[in-house]
Amino acid sequence: MAILDKHKILETNATLLLICSFLVVTIGGLVQIAPLFYLENTIEEVEGMRPYTPLELAGREVYIREGCYVCHSQMIRPMRDEVERYGHYSLAAESMYDRPFQWGSKRTGPDLARVGGRYSDEWHVDHLRDPQAVVPESVMPKYGFLEEKKIDGKYIGDIMATNALLGTPYSEDMIETAQADFRAQADPDSDYDGLLERYGEKVNVRNFDGQPGVSEADALIAYLQMLGTLVDFSTFTPDASR
Repeated sequence: MAILDKHKILETNATLLLICSFLVVTIGGLVQIAPLFYLENTIEEVEGMRPYTPLELAGREVYIREGCYVCHSQMIRPMRDEVERYGHYSLAAESMYDRPFQWGSKRTGPDLARVGGRYSDEWHVDHLRDPQAVVPESVMPKYGFLEEKKIDGKYIGDIMATNALLGTPYSEDMIETAQADFRAQADPDSDYDGLLERYGEKVNVRNFDGQPGVSEADALIAYLQMLGTLVDFSTFTPDASR
């Protein structure tokens, strides 16, 4: 009864209720925020993660420009049905160089967080040209025009430099060689050893759309083919201290 009486006092006194509510919210906020001040990084570092190559970064720009994120998320939740369909749940580290990140809950189309290597380049070309010819029930628009739009990577170094200012670990060497690396990744006959030295052996080097020159389709497919391929989940062990 005494507890009920005290609760009644709290409910009938607006000022006291406001003060107590403020204290509860303040304490709850501090419990969540204070530990972050003792962490050097809130994102667990995961072996294999690297910044996007110039061609992949250009492809990501096309991905965002065309609004692909409106229908496709890149965030697999740690739920059985999602993991069984798409693969290992998404890690924060996989989006550490994304600005903006491509998370989301809208899925008119499937999640793309693990799409890299799942389909051939030819499949992606056909899918971009005529999605319904590949997936009859698809409502995706046609993007065949991307093959016709040639790009030279003239400004990709500037985009990388901007990302570097925001914390992406692009070195001066990476930025200086951006345009050359951009062309090299889409040409398997080029001297791409420097590209691999800068970004690692997992970089896909090939003519992605099968056409002469570097097109927006090349860049977009290069980006899609690396999604979810950098982390080796067969050896990945989560950091239990986080």
